[in-house]
Amino acid sequence: MDFSIAADHPSLPGHFPGRPLVPGVMLLDRVLDAIEQQHPALGALRLPQVKFVNPLLPGQAARIELDGETDADQATPARWRFRILRGDALIASGEVVAA
Repeated sequence: MDFSIAADHPSLPGHFPGRPLVPGVMLLDRVLDAIEQQHPALGALRLPQVKFVNPLLPGQAARIELDGETDADQATPARWRFRILRGDALIASGEVVAA
C-alpha cells in the first residue's frame, strides 16, 4: 500500500514546530488500514513490536509491505510482519497480532 501524508495535516504543526515529521502513530494507523483492507472485521489487533528507524517527512511517498502468518486452524492470518519504506530506506518495522 502506497501513501503520503499531506503537509497540511492537522497533526503536523505540533510534531515538530519548524521541522514537521509524520508522527509514528499515523504510520501505524496506515499499517492497520492496510491489514483491514485485506481482512475486514478482524476485531482487536495488538502491536507487540515496533521499531522506528528513520523519519518520514510530510509529502514524502512511502509504502507498506505486509507478510501474514496463518495459524494452522485459521484461513485468516493471525500475525503480520510489516515494513514501512521510503524508496529503499526503512522507516519502521514490526508486527501486528490478532488479539
